[in-house]
Amino acid sequence: MRKTIPVVLLLALACAPSVWAHAFPDNSSPHVGASVSPSPKLVQVWFDGEIEPVFSTLIVKNAAGDQVSQGKGAVSSSDNTLLQTALPTPLPPGQYWVYWSVIARDGHHTAGRFPFTVS
Repeated sequence: MRKTIPVVLLLALACAPSVWAHAFPDNSSPHVGASVSPSPKLVQVWFDGEIEPVFSTLIVKNAAGDQVSQGKGAVSSSDNTLLQTALPTPLPPGQYWVYWSVIARDGHHTAGRFPFTVS
């Protein structure tokens, strides 16, 4: 019986890796590297796991590095995998960078950035 407990524990740990997984982007609007017209009103990033609203940010900057988004973004009240921020409309043509930083429900931090272009 004692040999069974470690085997069961090992199997339980092997079957639940997503419990300890970091949250990474799953989809975005605009898409990574996209060229869009007209200028979007929102930038949205969906993650592959739940994120903590208090510690998650989404900021959009122009090519000069100036923030163009309003505030620091927010997790959707109806979908805790969606981080979004409003943009003034219209953005002038050019390249923009989306900077995201999230804390997953498991406490792990991930961050990154991606570009999109307004044509």
